[in-house]
Amino acid sequence: MDLIDPIVTIAEKLYSLCSEVKANKQRCQRLASRVSGLVELVQTMKQQGLGNQPKIVERGLRELKLTLESAQEVVKKYISTGFLKLICKAFEFGEEFSSLNERLNDAEQLLSLALQAHQRKRIEDLFEESRRRREDEEDKQRDCQELEKLLRTLTEETKEGISDVKDTVDQTQRDVQEIKVMLETLKRPSIHQETIREIRPEELTYDVPIKPIMKSNDSEVFEGEYNKFTVAIKRYTYPLNTNPSEVRKIFSKEVETMRRFESPNILRMFGICVQNENGPNPEYLIVMEFCEKGSLRQVLDSNCRLTWAIKAQMCLDAAQGIYRLHQSEQKFKVHGCINSSKFLVAAGYRVKLGGFELAKTETSLRRTKSGRSSIYYSSPQQLQSIHYSYDKPCEIYSFGIVLWEIATRENPFEGCSRDDVYRKVYTEQIIEPLPQDCPQQLAELINACRSFEPFHRPTAGVLVDKLRKVAEQIKED
Repeated sequence: MDLIDPIVTIAEKLYSLCSEVKANKQRCQRLASRVSGLVELVQTMKQQGLGNQPKIVERGLRELKLTLESAQEVVKKYISTGFLKLICKAFEFGEEFSSLNERLNDAEQLLSLALQAHQRKRIEDLFEESRRRREDEEDKQRDCQELEKLLRTLTEETKEGISDVKDTVDQTQRDVQEIKVMLETLKRPSIHQETIREIRPEELTYDVPIKPIMKSNDSEVFEGEYNKFTVAIKRYTYPLNTNPSEVRKIFSKEVETMRRFESPNILRMFGICVQNENGPNPEYLIVMEFCEKGSLRQVLDSNCRLTWAIKAQMCLDAAQGIYRLHQSEQKFKVHGCINSSKFLVAAGYRVKLGGFELAKTETSLRRTKSGRSSIYYSSPQQLQSIHYSYDKPCEIYSFGIVLWEIATRENPFEGCSRDDVYRKVYTEQIIEPLPQDCPQQLAELINACRSFEPFHRPTAGVLVDKLRKVAEQIKED
């Protein structure tokens, strides 16, 4: 119960911040409104208590406090017009609000357990999914329109003062131009509004000359275009002799599941394409979002410069992909094979989780290979027993190794045998060190994910809240 007053205090500060913002006003006000609904719920607990499941409700209170703290960091940057330079580097204007609203929804589900059945309807209506999605899209469009007005005003002010401080004005003009380009991008249809469906061969075009940008034992990947989106087209070179109707049946079942995983931080699937369907050897293509920088591991192995601010944002992006997967109501709630090659990197070093979309459809197309997740990413419990059931804490441990890779740019347990890894991780309970200049809060989170005991590892939601706060603070330094 000692969490209630701090939550109310943080919420009041958040309301004040939301009233002062210069941009994203609609989404900030929506955020404040939803927080207000949760705070009303929290305040009823002073009179009614925590209900029949107090431990779960108390966890909800702790997580809500974290979410509100991270929300403060996000909203602060929109109070001053100095946020314009930050927005220039953003992947998508105001993208943080989607994740924050998902976390508030998580809190609502836990905290509602403290209410009587007749008290729940109002808060459930406030967070009803279709309503939330509709409101969020409307708010986004209004905020985009307001930013355009702000940019026009700023451009005029820049022209008037052009003789005063030339260097500052030149930089401001460059910032404004970059944001205009970003706004044009935002006006285009969202990649996540595209329906996952079967794609006709004539709807795909390829870069010329048509050469694969990536090859594996059973597939080739080409860069192409679909509906004006740049896409990656995976072609199976030695497909199983699968009947097209069977592939379609499997694909149709998976489409509904995949819609639950739509997120800016999960690789977007557009669908499948069947070529030469009536011939003796039909060809199968899977069309997906294109990530120009390749896999996370490839980026870490390259010579590109990654500041701690970029690394922290990459960690947050990757965590949001894991979070979206883990919060799904579907039975398939874990990835099952997390490593740095399963994440892809798009423009601006934005990280997306891949490697599981349309998994059953892919399995029906390629030859099955034996094997399992790399030993380097296995939790202590998995190393101790091959019968240990893979679960979310196991996945968080694997993800902790990926975060360590982002921080160090090194390969985990390089040169170690299976026995060496077992000895270090399970017997000696050693974790590989982080760089001395790694920001302390980031280091603490990476180490928490690699905790020996599953209980001590954070959930994906808590990790997102804390990483968001860390990422915003590192940007300010």
